[in-house]
Amino acid sequence: MLRYVTRALSAGLVASAIGLGAAPAMAAPESKDPIKVTLHDWTGQLISARLMGETLKKAGYTVEYVQADYLAQFAGMKTGDLHVAMEVWATTAKEAMDAAIAEGGVENVGETGMQAIEDWWFPDYMKEKCPGLPDWEALKSCAEAFSVPETAPKGRYLGGPVTWGGYDEERVQALGLDFEVVHAGTDAAMFAELQSAYERKAPIILWIYAPHWAPIKYKGEWVKFPAYEKACYEDPAWGVNKEAKYDCAKPRGPIYKAAWTGVKDKWPGAYKAIKAYTFTNDEIGALAAKVDLDGKKVEDVVDEWMAANESRWKGWLGQ
Repeated sequence: MLRYVTRALSAGLVASAIGLGAAPAMAAPESKDPIKVTLHDWTGQLISARLMGETLKKAGYTVEYVQADYLAQFAGMKTGDLHVAMEVWATTAKEAMDAAIAEGGVENVGETGMQAIEDWWFPDYMKEKCPGLPDWEALKSCAEAFSVPETAPKGRYLGGPVTWGGYDEERVQALGLDFEVVHAGTDAAMFAELQSAYERKAPIILWIYAPHWAPIKYKGEWVKFPAYEKACYEDPAWGVNKEAKYDCAKPRGPIYKAAWTGVKDKWPGAYKAIKAYTFTNDEIGALAAKVDLDGKKVEDVVDEWMAANESRWKGWLGQ
């Protein structure tokens, strides 16, 4: 018996010595089933999604990227057909996320660390054509300054892709603005049009958001609408138009992560990594610029970041 205990102790000491100073081994993935991470139609989100997905792959998880409608994705998460959404903006999708959470099957996994701003934005040179900006009331008397042949004499507001939501048509009507809302087909098309207009000093007013490189690269301002309050989106009696909702600015706030509620039980290690993931506006904006301005592929930009920031993503994994 004594000999057995001695051997056991010796074996334990040897094992401890071998493991001394070494990082703990990563546990095997709890399930080999694919974790489905949603992709949308703007560069920063594609980067966020792949940063998380590639991190999970490093830990041995199977990851599948799925193109999904920004608002309709919650229906897929409720049923467990989709699993992880890495950017849910308080400005445009929190209502949809909260409704899905209330119905069951979806969880808010916490803030990403990024803060969302998205609203009507104009280049500084438009102030000469529309005195009074950035006050929204200036738009009442100079809508034609923002017109294009397709909308004249109405001004044109270049909105984001329809799937982004945002209530821009409702805002135009509620505030009595002589504007036509024209939706860009894609995020890339919207910013290509901004660049073209900016270089020519052509009229433009459009949806700009942050985190993004555009409000850093171009000089301009967001329109100052009446400040957002929750009642603005719920009670027509609130605000300057007593008969309509959405007579205010868009909300501002955190960018969240959302997930199917089954993730924490089926892939607990992945769930912890998703909760731990954080990024800043400037970091994502800089990475998006490499794609949109330098012409690099999203996959290459993510791979470069992963190679240069190993301690960061390993920290999300608890390594």
